[in-house]
Amino acid sequence: MTAIPVAEAREAFRSLPEGTSYGEAPPPDLVYLPPSHRKALDLDRLVVVGMRGAGKTFWWSALQDRTVRDLVHQGDTRRNEWRKIDVRVGFGMKPDSGKYPDKDTLLNLVEGGLEPRLLWWTVLAKQIAPREHPVARCERWSERARFVRGNPEAIARLFEERDGEYASRGEHCLVLFDALDRCADDWQTMSGVIRGLLQSVHDLRSYRRLRAKVFLRPDQFSEPGLRSFPDASKLLSSSAELNWPRPELYGLLWHVLANGQQHGEIFREFLGFEDWRSAEVQQLTLFFVPRFLVLDEEYDREKFHELTGPWMGRDRRRGLPYRWVHGRLGDGARRVSPRTFLAALRAAAEDTGDRYPDHRVALHYESLKRGVQEASKIRVQEIQEDYPWVHRVLEPLAGMVVPCDFSEIKAKWSDEGGVRRLVEAGAQGDVKLPPPHFEEGAEGVRRDLEALNVVQRMRDGRVNMPDVFRVGYGLGRKGGVQPIR
Repeated sequence: MTAIPVAEAREAFRSLPEGTSYGEAPPPDLVYLPPSHRKALDLDRLVVVGMRGAGKTFWWSALQDRTVRDLVHQGDTRRNEWRKIDVRVGFGMKPDSGKYPDKDTLLNLVEGGLEPRLLWWTVLAKQIAPREHPVARCERWSERARFVRGNPEAIARLFEERDGEYASRGEHCLVLFDALDRCADDWQTMSGVIRGLLQSVHDLRSYRRLRAKVFLRPDQFSEPGLRSFPDASKLLSSSAELNWPRPELYGLLWHVLANGQQHGEIFREFLGFEDWRSAEVQQLTLFFVPRFLVLDEEYDREKFHELTGPWMGRDRRRGLPYRWVHGRLGDGARRVSPRTFLAALRAAAEDTGDRYPDHRVALHYESLKRGVQEASKIRVQEIQEDYPWVHRVLEPLAGMVVPCDFSEIKAKWSDEGGVRRLVEAGAQGDVKLPPPHFEEGAEGVRRDLEALNVVQRMRDGRVNMPDVFRVGYGLGRKGGVQPIR
């Protein structure tokens, strides 16, 4: 074990990745496999659930890349199926009419009377069909759907033949579905479309070598309507959730730092292990973080504190950085996304370099606080993109101090007209995916905020808001990270 040069460590933190563009395969050195993600990659786990930033789109993009699939196999040799696999795309954020219908086409078909299950069976048929098959030769999705509906025996034979062909080659075919919040603008339609997809995915299980994997948000997965078809419970009970417990977030951090092209060797020496298992990928040598390093939180804490100092202030009363950073970035369910975690540390390094260039360690404790502020901005932006209505009801609360009684929030909403405007806009259809219970007024909106883990109800009935949202929306808390004004 060696001490790490402060300047090099700080620069490595400043270089932490900001993420990849949608649809682009991530660089191999960003591929890290926590246990829950290994489970999610099992071909028989047809539904994968994860909060925003947990890795749904990451894996949707990554699994389309052969290099990443080979790396997954090297990282977990039990995944032999990933050595021979044909990956197709059944739905995603970016339109690709040759592979799947866009939102407008999809809604037009469903509103025209096409059963959602049949719609997705058409998409699956298009994905597996050879070029000369009528399903592949159709130019319009409406034509494909009519052929599938009118020729059930021919379609059944298509699936059987393709399944046999993949089996004869020792391969699997996997169709990926992501960004399903983009398939509709209201909960009822979206729920029906997703239910139809899950029915089709469940039907695909009868084949040996044909599989699909559907990535869903927790609120989509919890919709009661998804369980209204035969054997739905079997499908949903075999789902996998993308989790990021605290040790795995630090494991990701060590993985990224240890594989940095400029300072990776320094960090591998700093972490104190000579025997790093490695793999050759794209003329790069990638190193796998030892599992016992990830699982030893005491050792993790010691190494992290060598980079931050032992306390979040001048003495131990201010808290320990290892726990403090993670605690301030969690939502109401204490879940932290890797995107916000890395963003907070990257911003802390930049702030330390600008404000405390001569500080004795890589990250100053005051800079960690400002890093949380920057990460909060990102988390707030994400929640606005996924749930535009949240911004409408939280923006009027700026300047309040939490925890507080819910009556204070209702009074603020009444003064600002937040809930009333939301209800009126939702009734007119102007709000994309309005809160499911907005017609119940303030109490209904409160329930929906709690379901998203944006606010919490305390034991004494008061309302609290996790720092990762509170800071970005400008609410105060005694002794907490300063809100963004």
